[in-house]
Amino acid sequence: MSVARSQLTDFTYFLTVARHRSFRLAGLEMGVSPSAISHALKGLEAKLGVRLVNRTNRSVTLTAAGEEFRDSIEVPLKDIDQAVERLNKHRDSPQGRIRINAQVDAAHTILPPVLALYAERYPEIKIEIEATDRLVDITHEGFDAGIRVSGTVPEDMVAQRISGDLRWIVAGAPAYFQRFGIPQTPIDLKNHRCINGRLGDGRIYQWEFEGPDGEFSMSVPTQFVLNDRPTMLAMTLAGSGLMYCVEPVFSPYLKNGGLQIVLEEWAARGEGYQIYYSSRRQVPLGLRLLIDLIREVRPLGL
Repeated sequence: MSVARSQLTDFTYFLTVARHRSFRLAGLEMGVSPSAISHALKGLEAKLGVRLVNRTNRSVTLTAAGEEFRDSIEVPLKDIDQAVERLNKHRDSPQGRIRINAQVDAAHTILPPVLALYAERYPEIKIEIEATDRLVDITHEGFDAGIRVSGTVPEDMVAQRISGDLRWIVAGAPAYFQRFGIPQTPIDLKNHRCINGRLGDGRIYQWEFEGPDGEFSMSVPTQFVLNDRPTMLAMTLAGSGLMYCVEPVFSPYLKNGGLQIVLEEWAARGEGYQIYYSSRRQVPLGLRLLIDLIREVRPLGL
């Protein structure tokens, strides 16, 4: 059976569904509706005369034929993508699309000042960013790169550092300290209200400090647990409790007096953010340009 040119798009849709096991997520990645993905896949199955996907209300799985087909076309289609990507060096203006999975704090602090300049220099490159603290297999989920704190980057990835060291601090609103006082040592936090979040693996975060005897971590009394950084900040600014985070997240509010640091002499320091990508594929030009620009702008030092 010869392959029509239009079927290459259907093949791409199929591979995206196979990776996400979801028409909704595949549609988000491809920029089309889930129904369009489903319709294209049904058309492909009809042309091939084989069912590739089992659909239920709760799940999408590959049939045995679908798994075999995925394994057969995945590498050739990647080769085509890379061949097209290599053409970028011959264009006056680079084109393409890159997908970045970024830790929430990195997305809020590193990327905004960089992307404003990136849009001016490379207007024909589209960037999709997913900001989440959830641990993600970027290769499996179709991202070109991830941004995380050093030490949480998978060992099989190529990583480049894109920030200086980070300081982890506790901050609160002046109104909070007027009501509840200022903790003098980390142990004093036992008598305070703390706003906390979860790690990428679901565990409640333990606050880390450095004292005369070295580094240590401790559980704090947590009345509020949130997975949304803007809401955590809003509650902290409103005086609901104390928050623990990297200093750059607090910087604008420390400057305008909305927040103040406590336990500063106990602040822990750690390695900065890294951008990482698979060692098994060609690095898209758009990603290389982004990395170069981050290192040029140095929003969090380097």
